[in-house]
Amino acid sequence: MTTGEEQRKHAQAGSFGAAADAYERGRPPYPPEAVAWLVPEHATTVVDLGAGTGKLTRALCAPGRAVVAVEPSAGMREQFSQVLPNVPVMEGTGESIPLPDSSVDALVCAQAWHWVDPERAVPEVARVLRRGGRLSLVWNLRDVSVPWVAELDRILRDYAAAPTEDRQVEQVGTLFGLVERQDFHWCHPMTAEGVMAMVASRSYVITLDSASRNELMGRVRDLLDAERPTTMPYTTECYRAELGQL
Repeated sequence: MTTGEEQRKHAQAGSFGAAADAYERGRPPYPPEAVAWLVPEHATTVVDLGAGTGKLTRALCAPGRAVVAVEPSAGMREQFSQVLPNVPVMEGTGESIPLPDSSVDALVCAQAWHWVDPERAVPEVARVLRRGGRLSLVWNLRDVSVPWVAELDRILRDYAAAPTEDRQVEQVGTLFGLVERQDFHWCHPMTAEGVMAMVASRSYVITLDSASRNELMGRVRDLLDAERPTTMPYTTECYRAELGQL
């Protein structure tokens, strides 16, 4: 990665706090069947790493389970606390998790593992997990096999440089056992305003200059006016691996 790419990625990673409200309004939840696959039934302590506004956290909460959120952005933590006032949210990153050694059963990272430095984050996750604990990674991806969604992505690419598609899953390394994968296909009910908020919450849109961002949003609005979608099709891409099970 060149210095310019590194600077762009750093700017994008730090941009979310400025659009926390749009993130909350526009980002989808996670399907229950995916969450059940990601988190072991026996897990009593679960960390949501890079929790954002708590989109995944809500699905992680269950009777008898303690959930702790870790989020680097102050703006996101503020929005999180408004939505989930009873769930603790701490400042931290994948490379510096503010929890004791061997203290959690599972750590889930949604839409965020591509932002971490795996050489530092993998041993840090292993540190806070109990032996046999699970690291789970998940992304909600728009289904571009649907024509209007493909057109939406084409418009975005005209203006914005999306972050790398490298999930860094293969860099989980020898501390963990076999990485398993499962995909879940589903549709999320969504209004045009919700789609607009989703677009506005993307890091590579937040960091555009205002003229380009306004032009982009205008083209997205024209597409939505023409298509009038009521749902957004998603593929939820899930990975899991267990610590110390080699």
